[in-house]
Amino acid sequence: MIGRVYTFWRRVARMILAFGYRWQVLGRENVPGSGPLVLCCNHISNWDPITLGSGLERPVFFMAKEELFHVPIAGKLALECGAFPVKRGSGDRQAIRRALELLKEGHTVGIFPEGTRNIQADGTMREVQPGAAMIALKSSAQVVPVAIVGPYRLFRPVTIIYGKPFDLAAETVGDNNAERMHHAAAIIQREIQSLLDIHKNA
Repeated sequence: MIGRVYTFWRRVARMILAFGYRWQVLGRENVPGSGPLVLCCNHISNWDPITLGSGLERPVFFMAKEELFHVPIAGKLALECGAFPVKRGSGDRQAIRRALELLKEGHTVGIFPEGTRNIQADGTMREVQPGAAMIALKSSAQVVPVAIVGPYRLFRPVTIIYGKPFDLAAETVGDNNAERMHHAAAIIQREIQSLLDIHKNA
């Protein structure tokens, strides 16, 4: 399980983000200190997992693309920091089982439900994929929407906003499983997009 390696690299990441990107962390108080959580965040850069995890005191476990674990040093470091592989473009049952196990143990799982990076300048998200919704519904974990506002350019500010947790199951409707998943994914997208829009209009 995550230990001193994670803590060390989180400390390093915080220094880089503070001095190199003048990062701001908003809404940290919204994130419960214990209990299973699914953090659902927009995705604009490969830096996003580092930013998302660095903003919190509790460890965050991430799904990471399988290719990363084939790189000797990076793959080993990712494992030591709590990441686990997922095959993109398919329903990776092993990755889903791992996420559900972690949530059953009361941990925090970070997911980027757009499925790939989105660098649209207007901050509009891609359509959210149903995987994050399925994991949240199956685990009964609370969902915390998160927005990262960039871009990641040296000495320009990066902001991360943690929204208030909500019970996805209580808000999801549909006559069948497919409809429920589609509606749940739309709810996640709405909550993340609202954080982006609030920041843009502030």
